[in-house]
Amino acid sequence: MSHFPYITLEHLATAIVVLDEQVRIAYLNPAAENLFEVSGKNLYGLPLPQVFCETEPLICAIQQALHNNACYIEHELTLGLAGRSRQHLRGAVTPIQLAKRYLLLEFHPIDRPLKLAREAQMLDQTQANRLLLRNLAHEIKNPLGGIRGAAQLLEHELEKPGLREYTQIIVQEADRLRALMEKLLTPSASSHASTLNIHEVLERVRSVVLAEIPEHLHIRRDYDTSLPMLVGDKAQLIQVMLNIVRNAAQAMQGRGTIILRTRIARQMTLMKRLHKLAVMVQIIDDGPGIPAELRDQIFYPLVSGRADGHGLGLTLAQDFVSQHQGAIEFESQPGRTCFSVYLPLP
Repeated sequence: MSHFPYITLEHLATAIVVLDEQVRIAYLNPAAENLFEVSGKNLYGLPLPQVFCETEPLICAIQQALHNNACYIEHELTLGLAGRSRQHLRGAVTPIQLAKRYLLLEFHPIDRPLKLAREAQMLDQTQANRLLLRNLAHEIKNPLGGIRGAAQLLEHELEKPGLREYTQIIVQEADRLRALMEKLLTPSASSHASTLNIHEVLERVRSVVLAEIPEHLHIRRDYDTSLPMLVGDKAQLIQVMLNIVRNAAQAMQGRGTIILRTRIARQMTLMKRLHKLAVMVQIIDDGPGIPAELRDQIFYPLVSGRADGHGLGLTLAQDFVSQHQGAIEFESQPGRTCFSVYLPLP
């Protein structure tokens, strides 16, 4: 390592990774450590393909740079450490000849413009979903009144008291569905903001799901307990996290591991506003992943990967998060699906 002037790279804002002649990690500057969320000292001497996933395009860029003995730029890379979230990057590979031969890799995140475009599209989609759900709720609400009234009339005609239990069930379920329809028609009116601890929300969700699926499902906690308090609707946030965790558990057929992770996210653009700090909640499962044909439609109403799914869980989750001026993102591949919920801090 003494042959390379690493000290000159320490203060660069650009993420730099240096490889030796055997394509092994020789150095990461602090910007690269921040980008990939890792300590460079733990990676020194390891081959590049052993450290990063999906390295084929980067290996091709390295071969081109070595073949031409000149800088080679790859405009779109997806790169990340095993078990971590993937980064969308623009990369440059430059061969450098000193006392030994090195490869200088420069990485520039391209997530920000992509996220801004995706967020604008999701905001439009959320508004369209909200209108569709309200129309659907309006159409369901009217027949419910008729069902409830017919059950009450039938109850008066029944001679056996035991049969009235069934009509009471019809009335109670009609009332429950009517209350749900009211929430869909006027979601903002039912919002009750208060100061809350996001970990209390997650613990409630964890206990509910483990009670529903007590065997073969493991829910691990990875909390940053130093997170500040949020201002939000606790009931809505419980519903958001519960819908995502339930989806994960059902996708894994009740067998596997779900990780509940909390962190601070900095300089986040949410709902077209820049926030210095936001709470990030990640729900990670080791299930089969979201089918490729559903990934662009996963937040649409009535879209579900399960034959018995109603396809409203993620739509409602997205609607509730948008009411908190936050955002939902996801990454999915076989063996790892991660939903990230961002909630701005005041």
